[in-house]
Amino acid sequence: MTAIRFINANVIDSRNGKVLPNHQVRIKDGRIDAVSATPLEGDDDQVIDVKGRYLMPGLVDSHVHVTAITPNFALLGTLSPFYVGAKSSELLEAMLMRGFTTVRDAGGADYGLAKAVDEGTLAGPRIMYAGRALSQTGGHGDMRGPGQQTFEGCFCCAGLGRVCDGVSEVRHAARDEIRKGATQIKIMASGGVSSPTDRIDSTQFSLEEIDAIVEEAIAANIHTMAHAYTARAINRLLPRGVKTIEHGNLMDEESCRLFLEHDAYLTPTLCTYDALAKEGVEAGMAEELQRKVFEVLEAGGKALEMAQRFGVKMLYGSDLLGRMQRHQLNEFHLRKAVVPADELIRAATSHAADAYGHTGDFGEIIPGARGDVIILKDNPLDDITVLTEPDEQLMLIMKGGVAYKNTL
Repeated sequence: MTAIRFINANVIDSRNGKVLPNHQVRIKDGRIDAVSATPLEGDDDQVIDVKGRYLMPGLVDSHVHVTAITPNFALLGTLSPFYVGAKSSELLEAMLMRGFTTVRDAGGADYGLAKAVDEGTLAGPRIMYAGRALSQTGGHGDMRGPGQQTFEGCFCCAGLGRVCDGVSEVRHAARDEIRKGATQIKIMASGGVSSPTDRIDSTQFSLEEIDAIVEEAIAANIHTMAHAYTARAINRLLPRGVKTIEHGNLMDEESCRLFLEHDAYLTPTLCTYDALAKEGVEAGMAEELQRKVFEVLEAGGKALEMAQRFGVKMLYGSDLLGRMQRHQLNEFHLRKAVVPADELIRAATSHAADAYGHTGDFGEIIPGARGDVIILKDNPLDDITVLTEPDEQLMLIMKGGVAYKNTL
């Protein structure tokens, strides 16, 4: 048993958006044991003087692809899974060093990577993984070109999705991902940028197929996340129990009403469109696919404004690919003109835990939560951009009570 006590800390109450001045926090056996405005009693193995700096929960990115070492998904499916895993370790460590202690993988990661991180073999954020995202033939997870008549890969190789059609097949696919430990199921429910044969404005999967997938997730007590751009796609998903909508760039006011009615969450991913527009081709994306980015680029900002106006609950997501993952913190910059700092912090902390069905387990500095802590020089509630300067601002990064950076 190990106990670490932080003293003289300005604690960021992420749920309520306020500072708890001059508090003490004890982390014991990897979880927060106590949070107090008065000195804590008892002996601790280590006492860390925060000296008035700002202690907050580790960040959560609700849309990553930790195995997307290239934006060329057709190429990714041909690479050795050992090579992809080794390169993914670099991406994971960089995420942790930016202050992310939990990430939700939206397709590609599996129990092996998650276990390697949990065991400490790899340094990185805790991985909530969907396994393979479920896609219909010709959908956003089908990376075959129009001239390919057969599927030459296998589902044990590197890749983000699996193709399944019909109620029986999608039910089997969902059960198979759950068997392999998926903490959520990802549905490719509309066209996308990186898929070669679909259109952004298409809907994907029948309602019966969607119902079957959601039913299997509910049976396993996990949630579903769905890739969807248009209002037509989003508005058929929310009444069916999908918990989070990824991207949502082309949604409408009816979508916002449905988010509120069904207690669902939106995960905007503005930074990936910004990065793809600027350097997608140079980073490895096919030019004809990169052009699809401009169909949703400007709409993303308008959707963010609409969601904020209606009070839609949002999560922090990046969805960056390959070398562009270095822009993971840019989402704070792209949202800050529309979303206040306290709400941006909630999106990257407690809202994620709520959406995943893990309220109180992470995303807050409260007793019982995981010992996921970052300490900043300055107050992110006053200036959210301090979170975008990890080299200068992050003095401590702790996950599960283990320090990965400590300059205090």
